[in-house]
Amino acid sequence: MPELALPSTSGSPVSCAAMPGRTIVYCYPMTGQPGVALPEGWDQIPGARGCTPESCGFRDNFARLKSKGLNVFGLSTQTTHEQIEAAHRLHLPFDLLSDADLRFTNALRLPTFISAGTTLIKRLTLILRDGMIEAVHYPVFPPNTHAAELADALERSPTLRLPSRLLV
Repeated sequence: MPELALPSTSGSPVSCAAMPGRTIVYCYPMTGQPGVALPEGWDQIPGARGCTPESCGFRDNFARLKSKGLNVFGLSTQTTHEQIEAAHRLHLPFDLLSDADLRFTNALRLPTFISAGTTLIKRLTLILRDGMIEAVHYPVFPPNTHAAELADALERSPTLRLPSRLLV
């Protein structure tokens, strides 16, 4: 993992490279905001929809994942201000990380797309162990059940090395 501290919704910078133990970083394009229209053509972009249901899935499975010793973070290229609104509205018990300047995205060469002139991360999940990438899930579909699938796999085998699912 790159040695980068990212702004978080808790106000404290977070370095994924410095996280001890296992960590899930689910990356998503963007969460919509009440009263703000989604970019034109959003529904036609494969994988764009589902960011809020995915975050709610991680919220709803947070206790299960935490009981297996995992830290959880969401990450997007939205600003911390936009993420704070979503974290409060969705009652997320974990931090969202902002990569608005694309340093993390570019360092890891994460897959992106452009919508309304903004670079957004395609939906993927990084599983880290002591700051090293252990597995990558890409693409993530359907997003609303992804967190439960990870929690189920860990409950079946707590020492499970979660396999990568990487389709290029």
